[in-house]
Amino acid sequence: MAIPPTPLAVLLLLLLSLSPLCSSQKACTSDTFSQNRLFAFCDSLPVLSSNLHWTYHPTNATVDVAYRAPQTSDGWIAWALNPTGSGMDGAQTIFAFHNSNNVMTTVSSPITLSNPVVKNSSLSYKVYSMGSDFVNNVMTIYATIQLPGNKTRVNHVWQASNTFSNGLPAGHPTTGPNVQSTATLDLLSGQSSAAAGNSRLHRKNTHGVLNAVSWGILMPIGAIIARYMRVFKSADPAWFYLHVACQCSAYIVGVAGWGTGLKLGSDSKGITYHKHRDIGIALFSLATLQVFALLLRPKKDHKYRLYWNIYHHVIGYTVIVLSVINIFKGFDILDPDEKWKHAYIAIIASLGGIAVILEIFTWGVVLKRKKSGGSDKPHNGINGANGTNGYGGRQHQVV
Repeated sequence: MAIPPTPLAVLLLLLLSLSPLCSSQKACTSDTFSQNRLFAFCDSLPVLSSNLHWTYHPTNATVDVAYRAPQTSDGWIAWALNPTGSGMDGAQTIFAFHNSNNVMTTVSSPITLSNPVVKNSSLSYKVYSMGSDFVNNVMTIYATIQLPGNKTRVNHVWQASNTFSNGLPAGHPTTGPNVQSTATLDLLSGQSSAAAGNSRLHRKNTHGVLNAVSWGILMPIGAIIARYMRVFKSADPAWFYLHVACQCSAYIVGVAGWGTGLKLGSDSKGITYHKHRDIGIALFSLATLQVFALLLRPKKDHKYRLYWNIYHHVIGYTVIVLSVINIFKGFDILDPDEKWKHAYIAIIASLGGIAVILEIFTWGVVLKRKKSGGSDKPHNGINGANGTNGYGGRQHQVV
């Protein structure tokens, strides 16, 4: 059964467009600062609509920094250097926010995964000065710092949120841009590379595309082929081989997607999406069980074949339902543009519509044959007798 043109076109766009990282960057050169501060370099950071400005002083290995990001008056922003890694763990962080008196306040605090609490304490490198301001829903952090180890190529992290605890910044979202806000900064050349973050985001996109295409599209198409093509005598045994090819392809691609998910999980220390992970494990386990159960499939005339068919249907439909649920949870985690979620909804809705139309049509075919004296009789909700199509076709199979 061919995929209808509209879902196929959307699927191709999904494959071509989701994999690469595409982020629009805001120009930073037009920024102006209080007290007529000027900076030698600036960079429009890839996420959180943030800009970083800096001037490096080679004579004493210090750097003047201005980190700017949009924020409401009840939120906070943060910028950090990480001398020991590329993420939050070990980040030497400067925070800016309004205190209880509605006055802009700047505090510093090391952040680790084992102790992610803001404490307003000293950093591992010297901070000569720091301050902040809030103008037109934009917060800016100013600081002059001693570069750790006099290195001019550093890892930096930036963040924003509206969560507080005991009057100090607390947690932030653990999805989308808030977990992509890390890059490497070359203070001499003025270049900022988000290579590590981009690589991770690319792997997330790859994970999402592989699983959406395999479990979320190919698997339902294979089920549609098995349920409806088998009604037509001319499609036997072609429908069976199409079904097997579709489901095997879905499983192979799905294994690759599951593997990238395991790798992402092992690389995401301190960040666990429990429901997404648990559903993924259950989904993969059931799909694997389904594949190996084919080796134990009884012959058509075996007394246990009906029970095997029931098992095959239940597991197959369960895999499809779990797949769709987990794909939407993945959308919530990755937080891409809404158009990608809408595209997947359009594909699933199209497949669902096709299934409804074919369900009505094939039952019409079965009932017509029954009236004309054929042997087709619905049995247990399946188009055929005893799990077969009633005219020599193969068993009705879903996954």
